[in-house]
Amino acid sequence: MTGIQKSVILRISSTIVYENPWMTVREDEIERPDGSRGIYGVVHRPDSVLVVPWDGTHFHLVEEFRYPLGRRSWSFPQGSAPEATREAEARRELAEETGLRAGRVRPLGLIDDAHGTSTQRLHVFLATDLTAGESAREHTEQDMRQSRVSRAEFEAMVRGEQVTDSSSIAAYAMLLLGPALP
Repeated sequence: MTGIQKSVILRISSTIVYENPWMTVREDEIERPDGSRGIYGVVHRPDSVLVVPWDGTHFHLVEEFRYPLGRRSWSFPQGSAPEATREAEARRELAEETGLRAGRVRPLGLIDDAHGTSTQRLHVFLATDLTAGESAREHTEQDMRQSRVSRAEFEAMVRGEQVTDSSSIAAYAMLLLGPALP
């Protein structure tokens, strides 16, 4: 190239180094804009949803043991339950994990979950007009608990490092940046 610098990293080759039903890990040989070569590891996971359940005065959180962290962790309900639309997926995840049914679900935005290593994106929704029901948790969620917390309690949990899930914290920021809570 004469006088023109490439502005993106190019993939030269790609090899799948690990695969299971939930993710694929690949190693790519790359070429940087300056022409130098290197490798890049990429984790491919399907897009998922995160739901911020708000009952008018409180948020609803779930807590479960997170194996990679070696401890329990609080977060907003999230996951991937294939449905025809992301909104339907959000409604299903909310019902499965908490038993709550939402009268209204509206999108808040999109989060690139770990943009330096993963392809996964989270579609974030606010769920309101909630009614209680029975949860239908997956077998892998058998240790899940849930709690209802005020906005002040949620913020204290973030400050006190009880809520450290980056997606939940980002979703809360999206909520604060959007229209006021109903």
